[in-house]
Amino acid sequence: MSDTYTVLHDPHGLLDAELPLDRAPYEALVTAVLAWKDPNLTPRDYEQIALQLTGHARALAADVQRHAAALPKNDGRGALAEIILREAAGRLSQPIQGTARCAQNRARLVRALYERLDRLVEASPAAP
Repeated sequence: MSDTYTVLHDPHGLLDAELPLDRAPYEALVTAVLAWKDPNLTPRDYEQIALQLTGHARALAADVQRHAAALPKNDGRGALAEIILREAAGRLSQPIQGTARCAQNRARLVRALYERLDRLVEASPAAP
């Protein structure tokens, strides 16, 4: 076994497009981050949490986009998904800051994307 490894840069999430999301740990992280009153962490800790949430939000946004694209063009749920996706793109384009506020904003985004994804999954036709 080698002591070296390769880091893949995949800003568009193409490599894991078909992998199921590991939802439970991120929901727990979102719950914890949104429950903060005065966590007193270092800026680097806030940045790391925000980075984790940002990566997951990008994967979620891609999943929301795939489900929305499967809906008929005149389905209002797809239009709502597009609004959430535009808002997500705007939030994700903001630079990460080493603050609790930044981490909490990313947590709120992950929560909103999961809510939209759940509605789209409910709307999807059943698999044969």
